[in-house]
Amino acid sequence: MSTIELHPARRGLHGTLQVPGDKSISHRAVIFSALAEGTSHVYNFLTGEDCLRTVEAFRRLGVRIDQSDDSLTIYGQGLNQLKEATTPIYFGNSGTTARLMSGVLAALPCFTVAYGDESLAKRPMDRVVVPLEQMGAKIYGREHAARLPLAFAGQKLTGAKVNLNVKSAQVKSAVLLAGMLADGETTVYEKGITRNHTEMLMPQYGISIKTEGQTHTIPGNQQPVAADIHVPGDISSAAFFFVAGLLTKESDITIKNVGLNSSRDGIITALKTMGADLTISNQRSVGHEPVGDVTVRSSSLKAVTIEGDLIANLIDEIPILALAATQAEGTTIIKDAKELRVKETDRIAAVANNLTALGANVKPTEDGLIIHGPTPLAGCVLPSFGDHRIGMMSAVASLITESNVMIEDKNCINISYPRFFDHLSQVMK
Repeated sequence: MSTIELHPARRGLHGTLQVPGDKSISHRAVIFSALAEGTSHVYNFLTGEDCLRTVEAFRRLGVRIDQSDDSLTIYGQGLNQLKEATTPIYFGNSGTTARLMSGVLAALPCFTVAYGDESLAKRPMDRVVVPLEQMGAKIYGREHAARLPLAFAGQKLTGAKVNLNVKSAQVKSAVLLAGMLADGETTVYEKGITRNHTEMLMPQYGISIKTEGQTHTIPGNQQPVAADIHVPGDISSAAFFFVAGLLTKESDITIKNVGLNSSRDGIITALKTMGADLTISNQRSVGHEPVGDVTVRSSSLKAVTIEGDLIANLIDEIPILALAATQAEGTTIIKDAKELRVKETDRIAAVANNLTALGANVKPTEDGLIIHGPTPLAGCVLPSFGDHRIGMMSAVASLITESNVMIEDKNCINISYPRFFDHLSQVMK
């Protein structure tokens, strides 16, 4: 198991960073480009392990994809030229690959078996299988297709009216992808508003979709056309440096080209409510996505309550937000976040475990956390639980601990941020 020992910051953090491309958009850009007719280019693609699983899945389906650093050239030949994979496709640890590809594989006229690593095999797949079955999908697997491995007896699906019972952009996207390929019209009713990158990308590939609030309608039998996509920086990755700059004394750092999609910027809303000195400049659009440069400076924070619709907007940032709360004045309450129980690990339990080990006053609840602050943090050995966001949260914590922190299984961070430790060292110089 790979470990790394980190020491507290001896001075403030300074400098400018460019975080890697957005993970959600990178996955989706590969999917649409691979299904399209024509040659597409994806720039600032996230080369983390999760997104590469989606690339490899389409290579197994016969799509040529060339990579040069963080750029992809994808030679789409249209839906009719995809080939049946002769052996099972491996999704690794990528829940996004598993769920989005389910919508594609269920609708293609071929048989596919897909599986994941030990962690992914425990994550719920019925949330996507059940709505796909409403459209006529034939999917088989463990626990009535609730867990990987899954077998897809792909066939032409029929459009349907689908009510989602979970707030999940992955499930919504899977059904929209299936609807794009199905006969007839598909309407998806969301339980709550979730990240909208799929809907934002579709028009760039010539795909017709209509969105009104939490209702999305897509005509079937659509063939995507090639497009060039510039992926903005991932706000979920940038969030770790937001909090690093806020908590470390005498810090002033700027993270450039951060995606500021309104369905993803809840971390900025939460941190500003806590009193963060956080400013956004150079705002503009890249494709259909808003981006900007975010500057953070050391700040005294106050406790907040995070709940309701805001949770879906910052679900991936809750681990690092919880670390910020350990240094905030008062009691921070995070609730309505039960979805964290079925991420790469049980993130509620993992966050509580690691922050408590550091000396924080944290109580896990069924759907969140109660955090009393501020508390000093001491160094110790921390597990990452094989979860990239827990590993990065623990690394940022080391900046303000009284002694060194040892993090186990640091390589899991490569899932979303392969250069994380390089960038951390860069702003500590």
